Amino acid sequence: MTRAVLSIGSNLGDRLGHLRAAVTGLGDAVLVVSGVYETPPLGDAEQPAYLNAAVMVADPAAAPGDWLARAHAAERSAGRVRDPARRFGPRTLDVDVVAVWDDTGRPVLSDDPELTLPHPRAHQRAFVLRPWIDIDPHGRLAGHGWLTDLLNAEPVAGDALELNPRPDLALESDS
Repeated sequence: MTRAVLSIGSNLGDRLGHLRAAVTGLGDAVLVVSGVYETPPLGDAEQPAYLNAAVMVADPAAAPGDWLARAHAAERSAGRVRDPARRFGPRTLDVDVVAVWDDTGRPVLSDDPELTLPHPRAHQRAFVLRPWIDIDPHGRLAGHGWLTDLLNAEPVAGDALELNPRPDLALESDS
């Protein structure tokens, strides 16, 4: 069994609809879903704001690579088109595998270019850390420390001030 945290975001089309479809597509694997946050775009300011959230998932049969396959399937279902010229460009749906734990609760570490675990930039991203804290308030990111410490350290703390909680927008799973 593996457990994972997925970061989901959308800034094109029906942003909330894309996030909801991603959660629904994960089915019974969904344990808990964070609140929704509206965030400014990262690295490419000429695009709309994002809606971001985090999802904790678990599956007795899933290997770490299976979470990546599910992430890519959700992106394809949302019509995601990758533009190599705009690495941080707009997208209908972005699903990142942030962290994975094995059946003993130990973090899975990987330097595979296809699936680096934990996500190599998660500790630098308020839009990943803040929603993750919603679903795992005492969480730790392997190799980096407590989520709350990471969120409260500069420069991430400054970025966190730009996150806009959206309690009017809910992501609900059917599990």
